[in-house]
Amino acid sequence: MLLIRAFEQRVSKLYREGEVPGFVHLSIGQEAIAVGACSPLADTDVITSTHRGHGHCLAKGMDPEGMFAELMGKDGGTNRGRGGSMHIADPRQGVFGANGIVAAGLPIAVGAATASWLRGRKQVAISFFGDGAVAQGAFHEAANLAALWKLPVIFLCENNGFAEFSSTSDQHPVSLQLRAEGYGLAFRRVDGNDVLAVEQTVRAAVEDLRSGHGPILIEAMTYRWHGHYEGDPQAYRDEGVLVEWQNERDPIAKYRHVLLNSGHSGQDLARIEAEVTTRIDAAVDAARAAALPHPDSVGDFVYQSLPTYEPVREPEQPLTGQRSYKTFQAIHDVLQGELESDERVFLAGIDVGQGGNVFGLTRGLKERWPSRVLDTPISETAILGVGVGSAMAGMRPVVEIMYLDFVGVCLDQIMNQAAKMRFMTGGGAEVPLVIRTQFGVGRSSGSQHSQSLEALLAHIPGLKVVMPATVEDTYGLLRASILDPDPVVFIENRLLYGLKGVKPPADHVVPIGQARIARAGTDATVVAWSQMVHEALAAAEALSVEGIDVEVVDLRTVSPIDYATVHASVQKTSRLVIASQEVMSHGIGAEIAARMGRDGYWDLDGPIVRLGGPFSPVPYSPVLEGRWLPGRQEITDAVRYLAKF
Repeated sequence: MLLIRAFEQRVSKLYREGEVPGFVHLSIGQEAIAVGACSPLADTDVITSTHRGHGHCLAKGMDPEGMFAELMGKDGGTNRGRGGSMHIADPRQGVFGANGIVAAGLPIAVGAATASWLRGRKQVAISFFGDGAVAQGAFHEAANLAALWKLPVIFLCENNGFAEFSSTSDQHPVSLQLRAEGYGLAFRRVDGNDVLAVEQTVRAAVEDLRSGHGPILIEAMTYRWHGHYEGDPQAYRDEGVLVEWQNERDPIAKYRHVLLNSGHSGQDLARIEAEVTTRIDAAVDAARAAALPHPDSVGDFVYQSLPTYEPVREPEQPLTGQRSYKTFQAIHDVLQGELESDERVFLAGIDVGQGGNVFGLTRGLKERWPSRVLDTPISETAILGVGVGSAMAGMRPVVEIMYLDFVGVCLDQIMNQAAKMRFMTGGGAEVPLVIRTQFGVGRSSGSQHSQSLEALLAHIPGLKVVMPATVEDTYGLLRASILDPDPVVFIENRLLYGLKGVKPPADHVVPIGQARIARAGTDATVVAWSQMVHEALAAAEALSVEGIDVEVVDLRTVSPIDYATVHASVQKTSRLVIASQEVMSHGIGAEIAARMGRDGYWDLDGPIVRLGGPFSPVPYSPVLEGRWLPGRQEITDAVRYLAKF
């Protein structure tokens, strides 16, 4: 507790003096919770923390030397200067991250607990969160799923009296105990400033979890001595209440009294204080002397694996065999094969088990692997949290979001957690997670079940986004996605589930990030992906009758984009059409056009033509949807237009 207190006090001083940039949220006054809760944990147990997480990290075993360097933005920092105060983590010590997003750590802790549960191990997870997080949907989804699966996780609420600037009493209509009862969670309330009471309460909970009991919610009552952030004017605070907590309920003073009454001398305590002061001074000096990251390393740690390929110039040798194998069979067979060959792989999502997926893609898998094909509640944030946390714990989850449109419900776990975790930890975390989802325009599914949102996801550094067009590529790219060390969003087109192709060999893999020449040509290039590849091929066949030879480039992966293959094709044909089912504005097509406008400027004989949906939601009426959606006729017209140049 002295180490945490001294660390926080020094951070406050360094922040005021300008040596610590960014935002800083201190836990002075709350030290007993961190120490008491982490004391019963093993190195292999996991914690997730909050934006006020320094104390939790230190209590779990992280060193102040690396943490000071991290706060100063140094390359020798815990996270190589990529995380800062709000994102300190060390997965190797079971610290799955402080978090700048309120309540985001709860689903991740549920994921870590899921990994322990699936492996039959006795590891537990603790998610620290503030009372303000109880109002977040992530709290409720995590609590519900943990209770449903009886996971070995402790939800530990540090009720410090304030949710940012608001009093706890102004935020919640019912008590945390009532909420726990509503989810069937065991509940304990403890004096969060009594380190022994916290330790005893958490130790009993940990022992229960290791024995197979379900999750528990612990409310530790404490008080925040500093503002929400350093520099907070704290106009909302009653100074008299603060003074009372500082004078009468200081956790360090309380424990000092216990130690003195149990036979320890004042000299013993003074020695400990001196040791802490010496270590903090040395840690600050070391952090000041540490090197800053080199500016050229700004792009490091975004991906673990991002190979480069030579540009593809000719069509691939097609697989031979009977063309009777369908896309839905390819997806099923890959999932079945990976479940069979790798015990780290599991599936989770809405109705993926008993229901076999809304399209029947996973039918029969739960019967063979009942413990690794998991039906979840309709809780996309919890589903993604299970994926992130379990992947960080060494599993290879394949989680399903039923429709691509639904990624908005859980975008934080995709955008701020899965995608950024490796970067924010300076390469310390690996998140080998596959997010399967699907879309499809053309069957009157309406504005909330049709959207082609790949540009939204491709804009997020750290994600790989895959959109196959053929049966063979669906098989090979899904296998590659599951084998990949980075988070991959695998977007299927439901209108292609019945498409036929050749069944690939079991070990067939298609490299992520490499386009293919779907049709060779010399007069114009059409770049497309997903279902639009087939529209482009149909247009190319129609144009061949007119003597126009069209090359079709199938991107296959929309992040990263294989610009080299696109450019090589443009160099050959001098004309470029980009066709997709996304809203055309601000999309993948716009990015390709911009890149080719730069790199291929001297190769082009005419303007770049983009085809996509107009700037409106996808309509429901078939006549409107047909007008909204470009297809082979629009591609044909665009190529004819360019052929005039």
